[in-house]
Amino acid sequence: MKHIFKQGKKDLPVLLLLHGTGGTEEDLVPLAELIAPEHSILSVRGNVSENGMPRFFKRLAEGVFDEADLIERTHELNAFIDESAKNYNFDRNHVIAIGYSNGANIAGSLLFHDRNALRGAILHHPMVPLRNLKLPNLSGKPIFIGAGENDAICSPEETKELYEMLSHAGADVEVHWESAGHQLTRSEAETAADWFHKHFK
Repeated sequence: MKHIFKQGKKDLPVLLLLHGTGGTEEDLVPLAELIAPEHSILSVRGNVSENGMPRFFKRLAEGVFDEADLIERTHELNAFIDESAKNYNFDRNHVIAIGYSNGANIAGSLLFHDRNALRGAILHHPMVPLRNLKLPNLSGKPIFIGAGENDAICSPEETKELYEMLSHAGADVEVHWESAGHQLTRSEAETAADWFHKHFK
């Protein structure tokens, strides 16, 4: 997968950056530098093209995921993280995802499929990736969800449903609400940074 790796301090968790629809591996680098500038980053470009816009998995319509493709791409991304840990010599057990929109959705899918895929996650404006799936035991796994009260793409109900699913699986979930839409605001990013430093010293 097309990606960027930037080496930070070796003893700190690696940040996995996952962009939104139409983004690239460059998009979330400034966000990572705001949240945790001393950490290594692995920033990945989605392998799917929708009318020339990179995505991490196919969709059938706005808000309607191609579930078979999502599952396949989730396993593909998980394997890519495994491979990158060997290539760049980082601890595979200490990877924290920072995803926005489509990238947050596949990060959520990683959590839904494999307890050990991520040590934690910052999910900006995620949807429920899959329903009718038994989640693994996510006991104590720290997850931050950033949401917009006026988000036309990801409704507040969707956010609450995802919160319930992750919480019932044992994850330590915090939801931060902005009185905004689907865009990622500066105050949401700064709140995510504060949350990160509380959970990952």
